[in-house]
Amino acid sequence: MPDDRIILGAAAIPEPDRHWLAAAERLPVGSLWQGGHVLPPSATGEAITRLALLTAWTERVRVGAAVLVLPLYHPVIAAKQLADLDSRSGGRVSVGVGVGGEFRAEFEAVGVPVAERGARTDEAMEVLRSLWKGGPVTHRGKFFGFDDAELRPVRPPGAAGAAMRAGGPPLLVSGRKEPAMRRAARLGDGWMPYLVSPGAYGRSVRTIRDEARAAGRDLTGFEWAAYVYCSIRRDGDRARDDVAAFLGGAYGGKPRAMLDRIAPAGTPEEVAVRLQEFVDAGARHIIVSPAAHEDTLGIITLAAEEVLPRLAVGGAAR
Repeated sequence: MPDDRIILGAAAIPEPDRHWLAAAERLPVGSLWQGGHVLPPSATGEAITRLALLTAWTERVRVGAAVLVLPLYHPVIAAKQLADLDSRSGGRVSVGVGVGGEFRAEFEAVGVPVAERGARTDEAMEVLRSLWKGGPVTHRGKFFGFDDAELRPVRPPGAAGAAMRAGGPPLLVSGRKEPAMRRAARLGDGWMPYLVSPGAYGRSVRTIRDEARAAGRDLTGFEWAAYVYCSIRRDGDRARDDVAAFLGGAYGGKPRAMLDRIAPAGTPEEVAVRLQEFVDAGARHIIVSPAAHEDTLGIITLAAEEVLPRLAVGGAAR
């Protein structure tokens, strides 16, 4: 991705919906995202199922998992599912990778110790990449082992040009802590943290660059994304109320000033100033996740039409 271009992404909150997605695709939005868990505490979707809906119900935009809790999945199964979706969408799939751990019951149910989630994620990423290169793969690792496995992505009949991209979908590492940063520097195609302030984002960029340099890795083409909970309204107070109601409970009644550092809210002009801080810290792909319980398309519309044009690399928000 060019360093001087800013891409706006959007989270399809609360669930992928055909009409919502069609409306979002008419906006200057470059990507649409959804994540999910295997055993969430509420009736919400699973990441790969949601990603399948995104691929089926969109035509032009990049679609992504934000995030796939990779240690819950056998990587051979995940590799096949993701390759097929990427092929059927014409190479539009991206995969945000996280280690999870907040819902211990889902780890216990699939027989994965929570303490192993980081190491399993690292090995699973290696398996995905190996299988996506094509040809027979033999792998002998700590958690997974197989001989001469060859993945053949489906190619839909009559879909000229539809194919998995060479090497498979990009893997964007998500998280907030240094182990995730090291994973991004060593194994990721990009970095996509969430619930971080612009200052913390800037520190993470420096950490990843330092880790990559120490590992002898060139980060050319590496994608710097930020998944940002946000509300944008004509009425700035309503937007701030949105965020307080949507996220405030998770932080034990923390003051709005604390939430404002990680979840910008206000008018388009106010939010543009805050999102510009993420751009100044190194982000080039801003994924807006509506922190509201109603009219989430309205938030994305304002983000695309009135916030994005105000953002600039190397300059204050207009």
